[in-house]
Amino acid sequence: MTEEESPGTLRRAYRTVTPGYKPRPNTEMNSLGWAMFLVMVALLVPLLPFAVAVWAVAKLLDYLAGRNGGTTE
Repeated sequence: MTEEESPGTLRRAYRTVTPGYKPRPNTEMNSLGWAMFLVMVALLVPLLPFAVAVWAVAKLLDYLAGRNGGTTE
C-alpha cells in the first residue's frame, strides 16, 4: 500500500459553499465600538458627582458609626 492509498491521506480537495476567510481590519465594528464608548462616557460623566457624593456620605456614616461605638460586641 503506497502513501497515496492509505486511508489517512486526503485524496481530493473538499469543496465548500462559503468562500475562504481573508483577514482584514474591521473598521465598521471599530467605529461602532468607539461611538458606543463615547455615548456611555457622555451619559456617565454627568452622574459622577452624584456617585462621589453617595460614596462620601457612606464613608462619613461609617466613620460616625465607628466613633460612637456602633460596634456590636
